[in-house]
Amino acid sequence: MKICRIELPSGEICFASQKADGTFDRLQGDLFTGLQPTGQTVSAAKLLAPLDAAAVLCIGLNYRKHAEEGKQAIPAHPVLFMKIPTTVTNPGDPIVLPRKLRSDKVDYECELAVVIGKKCHNVSKADALKYVLGYTCANDVSARDWQMNGGGGQWCRGKTFATFCPLGPCLVTADEIPDPNSLKIRTVLNGNVMQDWNTNDMIFDVPTLIEYLSASTVLAPGTVILTGTPHGVGSARTPPVFLQPGDTVTIDIEKIGELTNPVVEEKI
Repeated sequence: MKICRIELPSGEICFASQKADGTFDRLQGDLFTGLQPTGQTVSAAKLLAPLDAAAVLCIGLNYRKHAEEGKQAIPAHPVLFMKIPTTVTNPGDPIVLPRKLRSDKVDYECELAVVIGKKCHNVSKADALKYVLGYTCANDVSARDWQMNGGGGQWCRGKTFATFCPLGPCLVTADEIPDPNSLKIRTVLNGNVMQDWNTNDMIFDVPTLIEYLSASTVLAPGTVILTGTPHGVGSARTPPVFLQPGDTVTIDIEKIGELTNPVVEEKI
């Protein structure tokens, strides 16, 4: 099922499944204990991020070709950093380029996002996918200057500016994607394809990531895992390509859909 979170014309927020004609069937219940169809067709005034994230765990340097383009060694363990949940933004809402803490090197990163559906603690790789509720598209927006030079060696400063984690357009339940490591993934910037690869190039596949992240650690339902980006990021290009006001960036993942956001400057 493709689950969307929508705002109705009345302002009420609900979950719905999208039909082929673009209309929505309202769902009732809880995202983590079960959603059921109501038979009520509703229209969406606004499409929202598929969930309020409990946490956003991110993996860096997780595609072989991306490691090559950055002349980085293959890591021995997954490279973990975090975004705060308030970075999450909706499909169609703007990515805001920071101006209070100014960055002129804001980059795009297409990523497959994994949503944990139940408490996950010391899970084995063999059982890991049983804990996945579903998958969505993510853009791990990154201020490269703050990431590399302004964070005291930590990446979080450059990764946690407001709007730096667009998610959507829907949550595709795990039963529809039995193998998350066989999906085409792309970034399209102003109509130009910038990243075009496949999740089969991950250094650490999704089950391995869940095993690693849940080891001696509790992942709550609603934890979102960003699984890394393929090669083609703007900072690795010659000359570099960074996001500018007026840009439009789309993340496109096979079996999930397209996540599109415009780019604007922060008003201060």
